[in-house]
Amino acid sequence: MAEGENDPLKLFKNFYSTVFLIFAIASIHGLIFTKQTGLSKDHGPIGAVILLWAAIIWLAMIEGGQASHVGLAPVDKELYRESHPVAYKCAEHCNKGDNLDRYLLGRQFGVIFVVFCINLSGAPIENAELWSMPDWIIQSFFATGFSMILFTCMVGQLNTQVNASTCMLDFVNNYISLFTYWGCIFVEYTGIVHFSYAIHMIVAIFAGKPIQSKEEPKEGFDRIFFWLRVVFSFCILTFSLVVTLAALFEGKTRMWNSVPTPVAVILFFGLMSVVGMLEGMQIAFFGVAKLTDDERGDNKWALSTCDILYNRRDGLNLPAFMIGRQLCVVTCFFVVARVTTQTINEELNESNVMNLPDPIQNFLNYGFQGALITTILGSISWQLVAGAFPVAFLSTPITYVLLRICLFLEGTGICNGAWVLAAIHKRIAGFQNDEIYIGNAEERRHRGMKDNSKRDIDLGTLSGFHKIVDLPGFHAAPKSLRDLANTDADVREYINFVAEAIAKGQRVPIEGLCAMDSSDKRSDKDSEEHET
Repeated sequence: MAEGENDPLKLFKNFYSTVFLIFAIASIHGLIFTKQTGLSKDHGPIGAVILLWAAIIWLAMIEGGQASHVGLAPVDKELYRESHPVAYKCAEHCNKGDNLDRYLLGRQFGVIFVVFCINLSGAPIENAELWSMPDWIIQSFFATGFSMILFTCMVGQLNTQVNASTCMLDFVNNYISLFTYWGCIFVEYTGIVHFSYAIHMIVAIFAGKPIQSKEEPKEGFDRIFFWLRVVFSFCILTFSLVVTLAALFEGKTRMWNSVPTPVAVILFFGLMSVVGMLEGMQIAFFGVAKLTDDERGDNKWALSTCDILYNRRDGLNLPAFMIGRQLCVVTCFFVVARVTTQTINEELNESNVMNLPDPIQNFLNYGFQGALITTILGSISWQLVAGAFPVAFLSTPITYVLLRICLFLEGTGICNGAWVLAAIHKRIAGFQNDEIYIGNAEERRHRGMKDNSKRDIDLGTLSGFHKIVDLPGFHAAPKSLRDLANTDADVREYINFVAEAIAKGQRVPIEGLCAMDSSDKRSDKDSEEHET
């Protein structure tokens, strides 16, 4: 849906979705001030409200920042040095070496961590009641966590993604965005999620694709420090899995009492798999979009999925899937947060999980170990596999079914309130499209304001790991050569010709090059004769 559309059905969806959002926000705060959420019950409503809004604002900056930093990566930062000085500060570090990958990896953990904080401060406790509402409203909005899902998706994610996709410079030109960027860089530096790099290496080996980096190989202390953090991350991940499973079997989590322990364990791994599939699908869909029909194979599930995504509704099903996917992923996050958050009943004198010391048990009660498990095993790992084997990822009925579910959810318009919020936010903040400041790619080329690298960015970048580039090492080529490839169609055709042969493991056919060269010589000769 685009701004300014006046289709009656879409206007109705905007209206009812916004009404639902207002009700969700009001009911969440009502539960907090009546001390019927996890954090407000133990620590009071003021702290819960502060954490809720701090987390939702930070989540909004993380989600919008991702779109901005990835989208601005190909643009020469000198173009907006004067007009957007804070955005320039972000780009100055982000565009060096592999810092964009580091930011995206830290951002992945940051999103899940913040969602867990939102769940901790705003999710209702069991048997919560509010304002004498009918039981069916309590069950459908509170018990299922539906109000929290709507609040998080529309306020904390979709509305900022809408604005940041077209107003990248204005969105990140503030110190909150700069703080968010460095926060994600710090998370990656700590090594908490460094085991993801080891998984990336394993996937690259199986895929037969070398890992491309913009930096020299690590040596000496840097290499040792890197692998120490990988081991550190693995140890934390293993500990998190052990204590989570132990708490599930001991019945000491915030999972609903009506759910038996074996079902809770199955639900935990099932939801992790669903999250993984949804995270991988976004990578696979954008990767397969660039393939020909022959390269997509003949698997009926893969062909049916591609037909829905690329051939129907003028290609609108792909962005529609992204919206429905966001709703599904957040739903799974909230349930996983409930499954992994531990609780000890002191009134019954229950012992700690695995008899752990009280300080450790108190920390585990917040459920942040679930954020780490979900980041590494339920998100990044699946993205890497999907990036390496996109066609195989589509060749399963599970992918087809999840696609249909996401499209159905988007079709209901339940998240259309995000467009209303985005329009209000854009007007208040005074956001303007990037073309006003730096022009579009064509205008920059004609005015000599070249982009700093190739314009297209693989969506695999969103996982924090680049896929193999068209021509190995081309990112490190002189800027003049990259600009030439961007402006001269013949040069670009030649580079793509060579890159395609390299990608297929073939020798560059000399005959093809000679034909191209002969054609150029004939053209030059004809020009000379014409001038004579």
